[in-house]
Amino acid sequence: MPEPRTHPRGPSDPPGSAGPSRPAEPSEPSRPAEPSGRSAATEASVADLRVLAHPLRLRLLSLLTGQAYSAAEAARVLDQSQANVSYHLRRLHAAGLVDAVAEVAVRGGTAKRYRHDPDSGERVGRDTPQGVDAYLALAGALGEELRRRTAQRDTEVRGEMTDAEVWLEPQMWARVRESAKELGEDLHRHALPPGTDGAVRVSATMVLFAMKGETNQGESKGG
Repeated sequence: MPEPRTHPRGPSDPPGSAGPSRPAEPSEPSRPAEPSGRSAATEASVADLRVLAHPLRLRLLSLLTGQAYSAAEAARVLDQSQANVSYHLRRLHAAGLVDAVAEVAVRGGTAKRYRHDPDSGERVGRDTPQGVDAYLALAGALGEELRRRTAQRDTEVRGEMTDAEVWLEPQMWARVRESAKELGEDLHRHALPPGTDGAVRVSATMVLFAMKGETNQGESKGG
């Protein structure tokens, strides 16, 4: 699925600003109705998880892992409007997923540069149980981003792929999760600025989770 495009920033808009006329801010992914009686803490936690459920935010987190960027700089790299990137950066910053680490001089003032701390993802949505709708929203964003990256795949370079729905001993499941965590840490710890000479541009998406024990009613149980 092609990535949604926004109107480019006008040439008269100074870096670090949203321009003289601010377009309407992008809408959040639609939220299905939640059961009544949810606590305020639960609502906040679900919102924290859903902050990731947008393909542009996933791109921003990847970009800001290797190097700090201002909204204007990130918009140029990602070929997005500055207003759009500024909006999503504000949401990521409010969720604690990016930090303002420096300032850069721009025409008429200064602009903040942001950096993503990969460890911050560990805190998203962990205080209270998450509803499946929040995970479905995130899965949709991950799928859209994976399609965008796959369209740019270098088919002459070998990659790796695995897909499974299997049953594991609890000890093995714990070992697999720990291995996946270590791999994720390596990817983020060694991330280089985009375009670094000699570096390989790579895509990695891992989503590991336990499923409910019962089989779906529509699935065959053998026999």
